[in-house]
Amino acid sequence: MLCGGGDQALLRAASVAFRERKRICYAGTLVAPFFMTNHATPRSSLRALPSTDSLLRTEAARLLRKKVGTERLTTLARAVIEELRADIQAEAQNPKTTGDHSREALLAEALRRLERACENDAAPGLRHVINASGVILHTNLGRAPLSEAARRAVAYEAARYCTLEYDLATGARGRRGARVEHLLAELTGAESALVVNNCAAATLLTLTVLAQGGETIVSRGELVEIGGDFRVPDVMAGSGTRLVEVGTTNRTRLSDYQRAITEHTRLIMRVHTSNYRVIGFTATPTLAELADLAHSAGLPLYEDAGSGALFDLRPFGLEGEPVIRESVASGVGIVTFSGDKLLGASQAGLIVGRRQLIEPLRRAPLYRALRADKLALAALEATLDAHRRGASTEEVPALRMIAQAYAEIERRARAFVSRLQERLRSHTLRCEIMEGRSAIGGGAAPVTHPRTALIALVHEGLSADALEQALRLSTPPVITRIAEGKVLLDLRTVAEDEEAQLLDAMIAILT
Repeated sequence: MLCGGGDQALLRAASVAFRERKRICYAGTLVAPFFMTNHATPRSSLRALPSTDSLLRTEAARLLRKKVGTERLTTLARAVIEELRADIQAEAQNPKTTGDHSREALLAEALRRLERACENDAAPGLRHVINASGVILHTNLGRAPLSEAARRAVAYEAARYCTLEYDLATGARGRRGARVEHLLAELTGAESALVVNNCAAATLLTLTVLAQGGETIVSRGELVEIGGDFRVPDVMAGSGTRLVEVGTTNRTRLSDYQRAITEHTRLIMRVHTSNYRVIGFTATPTLAELADLAHSAGLPLYEDAGSGALFDLRPFGLEGEPVIRESVASGVGIVTFSGDKLLGASQAGLIVGRRQLIEPLRRAPLYRALRADKLALAALEATLDAHRRGASTEEVPALRMIAQAYAEIERRARAFVSRLQERLRSHTLRCEIMEGRSAIGGGAAPVTHPRTALIALVHEGLSADALEQALRLSTPPVITRIAEGKVLLDLRTVAEDEEAQLLDAMIAILT
């Protein structure tokens, strides 16, 4: 039956209590416990607990059922009742705690907890966040954000039925990712190209097809481990090739490679140390020197270029990142690199090189297990098209952030602080603009930290940790960093169309 006026009043009270609790939590202060005054015995309190059935019969529960479904709501209701039971029993062990354990109060508290449990349960696992951390290729936040053209391609071209493997001109089956492969070959100067689901997959496929059952020569200084437990020796072992280490950590000569070549050698491999640099007393052969050695021995030279830039990023302060076209021109037979780092697109493993090396990879059964899906291909195609038009630093967000000058970021920061202070009109928050450094992230350019203008926040009533947490729990979540007791916002990684959302989130928290 429908609940009466009493239940409706309880629902309103519970809803107000929940909103107030949520508001206080977001402000970063402590929340008072539910149980405050009690004169009942633990046994009578337990008898006053609502049953799962009575909780589910309330009008509030009927509304929540539409959000999570009947079975899930029942499970959550049982968990809420058991949680309340445990709280009452724990309270009985501490005579200093008291609370209102009337039947009405317990039902209101159960409704409040059920509403909160349903909110948490229905929240999506993937949510848009505002990245104000200053880390451009933030691995935990999805690395490169997609351009407007890439988002449009995913939503309108690929999300429904599309020409993934269909040739409109002939009406016959087409090749998956054909235009992406064409663009990759054109932009890198390679004969052919292939796309798989990430760079680790590209490495695994290349080693498995070209070096399984034989030996692969790698410098000791290039046996890297990157995020997510990707270790070159482990991938090589999984591919079925035997690792042959040459040289030392800091110095490897061409003669080291030459002496290691045997009748069992299948590949010479160069690995870009994307997430660290060895400096000082170092030596390593150039790609052209390795290519000459490999060709004279009748072997392919394979480069794992990691982040892989499509053009020279040194004018923007990024040193030491391989330009894929230069690698191909140096005589490297096959190159693998990422799609979601310095290229600025979706997660993908990109493979370019000589046709006679690429085609065996395409025919391998393992390729089918590793190939990219239509959404990744759509985003990748739109991003590569921006590169081909020479518009990548204007249209591709990650590259636009890298190219953004200090003066522009400072101008945006001062304008943002002005808008914030105008709307806040509060003396409890102190804002200042200070010089700092951004980070490239994603295992790319580890020694490059572009100069930036930071917005430093200090609140009189909240610690830096509490303010950071409040921003992280806001809608949308805002990801920041803390240094020297201040919460720092770096607008380099905040899109201009996100500034209004960031401002609204801060106003909601601080007022």
